[in-house]
Amino acid sequence: MGAAYSKCYDPTGARFGIPTYPWKYAPDGLATRRQLRARGLRPGGQPIAAQLMLRHRGRKSGALVAYLYREDLAKPVRPMTSRKWGALALAMLARRTCPVCQVTYSYCLPVSLGMCLLCHDTQNHSALTRTGGNR
Repeated sequence: MGAAYSKCYDPTGARFGIPTYPWKYAPDGLATRRQLRARGLRPGGQPIAAQLMLRHRGRKSGALVAYLYREDLAKPVRPMTSRKWGALALAMLARRTCPVCQVTYSYCLPVSLGMCLLCHDTQNHSALTRTGGNR
């Protein structure tokens, strides 16, 4: 383990404010949101019980953090109602429909472009020909 382990190990919370454990060393009874969801649970409004920390040189903060919640206080996931399914279907339809040409695709359109690739290429090509650029 060594130095990285000791920098992330603070079970009392004296250094980081809440109990902190090295990545993959959480005690039993604590789980991340994803782990809870995989078990059909949700935090249910409980406060963060602890955190996992991974030292990472490439990040500004120097660490990756994942919050942990108590499994015994977790509540079951609320079931999807027909209205929720309908709202989700409409939201996904909007993500797959080009706002320019109104074509619905079988995949989600890139948010960075804001339109389908064909419309983006057409707009880029027309902009290049107006400015005299060659393609």
